[in-house]
Amino acid sequence: MSFAHSLRVRRPLALGALVLLAPIVAGAQGGTQRTPRGDSLRMASRLDSEGKTGEARALFQKLIDSAPDPAAKAATQRAMAMSYAFDGDCANTVKLEEQVIAYWVTREQAEPQNAFYQEGEMANEAARVCIDAGDLDTAEKYYKKGSELGNKEPEPRTHPKGLWDFRLHHALARIAARRGDAAAAKQHIGHARGFLDADPKMAAQQERFFPYLVGYVALYTNDLKTAEEQLARTIALQGNERDPFFHALLGMTYEKKGDAAKAREMYQKAYDLATAHNPPAAFTRPFARKKLAAK
Repeated sequence: MSFAHSLRVRRPLALGALVLLAPIVAGAQGGTQRTPRGDSLRMASRLDSEGKTGEARALFQKLIDSAPDPAAKAATQRAMAMSYAFDGDCANTVKLEEQVIAYWVTREQAEPQNAFYQEGEMANEAARVCIDAGDLDTAEKYYKKGSELGNKEPEPRTHPKGLWDFRLHHALARIAARRGDAAAAKQHIGHARGFLDADPKMAAQQERFFPYLVGYVALYTNDLKTAEEQLARTIALQGNERDPFFHALLGMTYEKKGDAAKAREMYQKAYDLATAHNPPAAFTRPFARKKLAAK
């Protein structure tokens, strides 16, 4: 598989930047082919995972500067955006993701369905980093932008409007919960549920993310019983078992409940699972590292 083609591979109907992303650096490497460029990308990814983000970004910048084509440059810019995410740097993540979006704008005429979908994905990816970093206003702005861009996809659409609507209300519920607005969060949960119920095909892919939403909102609105139940349920669902972020959330729930042993167990699992180069790992790896070091 060529580097440029790997960037254009369309992900299946999934929650994408909201929750589960394929490892970004793997995509930037052009599959599993061993090349000097691929080895450098893997090395930079490992450096981010180890907390050596400055070293990682120096390497990513060299790879951006030496990119053989625009597709390769955009893929590496996306990886660089995740490097900033490991530091919780919303502003620089957004800056790099905007550059990736600009690449996909150049692909709108050649591959309109994929280009607009990817533009929406990149905006959502930036938003996901920003909500985890606590910049809720920027997160809201970019989740809305992601929905707007994704819904520009022309017919025949490969990703329904209901998917973007579900994603947006999923995000807005979490943002409302982080702001302490339980009533608004509950309203957005209701809207998200409605979009799932209205589209069984879309729901077949997205249903496993609904208890995560309920659990997340419960955690940040201090309904710890519901948070524990729903986050444990989330992790038990097929496809969610190895997501580090869900384990971190459950660890936070146990910590709030005063159960230090269970919290540490979840933080350790979260840390061990956070081996990818994507938003869940970018938040979870340094977060869990700090939690484990403090105990």
